[in-house]
Amino acid sequence: MPAGLASQLYFMTPLIGILLALACALTTNVGFLFKHRGACEAPAVDIRRPLHTARALFSSRLFAIGMLIASGAWIFHVAAMAVAPLSVVQAVLAGGVVLLAIMAERMFGLRISRRQWFGIGLTALGLLLLGLSLPAVHGAHSRFSVPSMIAFEAVLLIAGSLLIMGPQMGAPAEHHGFMLGAASGILFGVSDVAIKAISGIVGSHGVSGLISPWMLVAIVASVAAFYASAKGLQDGDAVPVIAVTGTAANVSGIVGGILVFGDPLSGHPLALLVECVAFALVLVAAWLTPAPVRAVAGPVPVAA
Repeated sequence: MPAGLASQLYFMTPLIGILLALACALTTNVGFLFKHRGACEAPAVDIRRPLHTARALFSSRLFAIGMLIASGAWIFHVAAMAVAPLSVVQAVLAGGVVLLAIMAERMFGLRISRRQWFGIGLTALGLLLLGLSLPAVHGAHSRFSVPSMIAFEAVLLIAGSLLIMGPQMGAPAEHHGFMLGAASGILFGVSDVAIKAISGIVGSHGVSGLISPWMLVAIVASVAAFYASAKGLQDGDAVPVIAVTGTAANVSGIVGGILVFGDPLSGHPLALLVECVAFALVLVAAWLTPAPVRAVAGPVPVAA
């Protein structure tokens, strides 16, 4: 391959990753909205009976459709992480929170309060600033240090577990759906970081890289996130739960990209300040978003 063509492909792969991430953002939110309606039709999630719970959830046609759409989104996500830095992919996915609000109102008849719109706007602004302030990087950035990977994944797993056990630790029961959404997002982040590591191993060692301890981490985290997400969708309002799930997953991925895979932060003081402000906006938005607004009852429109 000519050197010029190889150089062009090297610099274009992050762009391909961004396009794949945009496709993932759109399909992920559509899938979540279908899963919310389906989960609300299904019996309550009982983690003590995981197989019975899974069977009951998939017996709902809307939940099954949502999972099928989510599977397509997952393929887009994995492909994006394989060719672009994790922090860049997650920053692009973060823009999906605005798509979520628009689709929830126009396609699914969900009512979004002014406070929720304000929280969603702050989230979008914070993550947009974060995406713009992160320095340009090229290549997939899949190399990682095993100790830093273990430490980061362990911290996320502990944080997700604490959120799941919120009511047992004295947290308000009415916010448990929102907390479960945050927990599932963090667990999805655990899976994303592990999958990013696997993509680098496969790139270096071929298909044998799939036989890795990180594959087990990705599977366990994904299964736990599945049940936490389903229960959160049953117990909480659609838009806040879906928004906090996506935000938690995206922030986990961005931080993981920086700490685990060495995606660079800006060296310019002003840009670094913008990045700190962006994270602060996301945290404030997470506090604002769980306003007590119930979804409008009724079937999903045919146009959806």
